[in-house]
Amino acid sequence: MRDFTSGVGFFVQGFGWVARNGRWWAFGLIPALVAFAIYVVALIYLGTNASEFAAFLTPFADSWSWRELFRALVGIALVLAGLAVAVLTFAAVTLAIGEPFYEKLSSAVDVLEREEEQPFWRTLPRSIRDSLVTLFYVLLFTVPLFFLGFVPVLGQTVVPVVGAAVSGFFLTVELTTLALERRGMARKQRFALLRANKASALGFGVAAFLLFLVPFVAVIAMPAAVAGAALLVRDRLAPTQP
Repeated sequence: MRDFTSGVGFFVQGFGWVARNGRWWAFGLIPALVAFAIYVVALIYLGTNASEFAAFLTPFADSWSWRELFRALVGIALVLAGLAVAVLTFAAVTLAIGEPFYEKLSSAVDVLEREEEQPFWRTLPRSIRDSLVTLFYVLLFTVPLFFLGFVPVLGQTVVPVVGAAVSGFFLTVELTTLALERRGMARKQRFALLRANKASALGFGVAAFLLFLVPFVAVIAMPAAVAGAALLVRDRLAPTQP
């Protein structure tokens, strides 16, 4: 429990760091705003066309007398699924869009005497690939949890807690990538390190996940989350350089 709360503390420290360094906060807001605009457009498009998507996905219901109600429910489920995917992927997409921005921010928070440096055009494909792998693992857990959410009592108590823990852990995976890559650590090494420090990773990630559930707050909090992740790596996960 102490490690979990310390993980939450590193997230709070990220806010403190960017508050003391306002220009870095403004610098980190740029890619977050771009990603937020993309998600807003995509979700508006999904919401305004949800009934058409529902009809396309349910041709078998054409002869049903209650097909309109059924398709309305399917449309609502599609919008909710879109919102869930937006929350789960916002950090990964923002980091991919703003990797040069956040790499500089992470470097300013976590100064290394020696670090692994590669040009952006080489790191971007690897970052996208790693994010897709992480998304695969997220879906591997969250899809079963989505269906378990319909189970009475269990779906309203245990499932939300487990879902927040799973999403929080993988959010920490995404946010600590920059600082750990600067230490020359590949994806498998990063996963192993975070599993070995699971409580701290969960504390940091769950705090970030709950805050990221609030749409525009996620934009404002993104630079702080990157700064907090760099502090988590520097002071807890990998305090000494390999």
